[in-house]
Amino acid sequence: MSTWDGGGNVPPELGVARRLIARGHQVHVLADPTLGGAARAVGATFSAWERGPHMTSLDPAEDLLRDWETQNPLVLLQRVRDRLIGGPAADYAADTVAVIEEIHPDVVVADSLLFGSVIAAQAARLPVALLVSNIWIMPTPGAPPIGPGFAPAKTVIGRTRDAALRAVVNRLFRKGLPPVNRARARYGLAPLSSFYDQALSADRILVLSNPVFDYAASSVPANVHYVGPVLDDPNWVEPWTSPWPDSDRRPLVLVGFSSTYQDQGPLLRRVVEALSSLAVRAVVTVGQRLDSGEIISTPNVAVVASAPHSLILAEAALVVSHCGHGTTIKTLAAGVPMVCIPMGRDQNDTAARVVHHGAGIRLSPKASVPDIRSAVTQVLGEERFRSSARRLAQSIADDSLTADVVDELESLARS
Repeated sequence: MSTWDGGGNVPPELGVARRLIARGHQVHVLADPTLGGAARAVGATFSAWERGPHMTSLDPAEDLLRDWETQNPLVLLQRVRDRLIGGPAADYAADTVAVIEEIHPDVVVADSLLFGSVIAAQAARLPVALLVSNIWIMPTPGAPPIGPGFAPAKTVIGRTRDAALRAVVNRLFRKGLPPVNRARARYGLAPLSSFYDQALSADRILVLSNPVFDYAASSVPANVHYVGPVLDDPNWVEPWTSPWPDSDRRPLVLVGFSSTYQDQGPLLRRVVEALSSLAVRAVVTVGQRLDSGEIISTPNVAVVASAPHSLILAEAALVVSHCGHGTTIKTLAAGVPMVCIPMGRDQNDTAARVVHHGAGIRLSPKASVPDIRSAVTQVLGEERFRSSARRLAQSIADDSLTADVVDELESLARS
């Protein structure tokens, strides 16, 4: 299994590793040095990227994408293309080849952005699966393109909008094809005519989401299978003890923003200020890459480095979040509505799906304290949000809608 320290992709992908190991398989993880402890904690063996770009610490200065520097989704897509997917494909391929030669795996399972690992697997004639740890992200006719957070088009104008933006995104990624083809040539593989073909040529593409939630599900290729979300908490989460007595019946609000650095401190301070004046209890988890001392607790708002979201969600009435896929799908699986404040990456599109299903409200990351307070009050006060979140929870719990991820990988190994 090859992956990278991208934050929200790590718990579900290592959760897949944990499930494979529980079924009796051996898993070796190739990833950033920062993930060695987490990989070993699930029972995997581990080696670190050497040539491929990677983080050696949680210092934001080492972040590959530095997405807080831009509000333009096209600039971020260009950085993903050049710094992770296409630009370093040959380096990631070289590291993956070295591990393949060392451990002789039966299957290679790669994060969907690591084209280099797919190249290495194909060069070794090994079956390869991609893990998509969020919603379907490739530009696909019939679904709005990723980035701005569009709802499904219902009119000619909307479909024209989608087609125009899809053409822009396709043109942007087309410029990433030459380094991918150079990496392929190094390992004797034929050149591709489309950038996306490097991912789409994988034997299986496994989407760790729910097809009812993701309205792009009806447009995906035949080798794409939705296997449902993996809802494991990160291994670094600390135990949680409520500071409020059991008799306190004020609604409980969970606030969880990115586990990576997105310069979310100022926004979190506005969220705390908004909640402090409401008749609620709130738990704010800041994650590993933000100092909890930057955000000050108040009598009704407890700020902590981490806490088990799964435990708190059992009691929560509302979640305020950046709408990363992991936090979002875990929230909806618990039947809890949301106030979504996306800050970039795939978060705009995940938030759009929450709103599309009626399970929450979406705000700008520049939202003021009164705006946040008003949104929290509205979602807590209107039953329609809770009802919609519960409907999604039923869909997420319905195993008939998704395949089993371990079964899929076992089948790939047998083939």
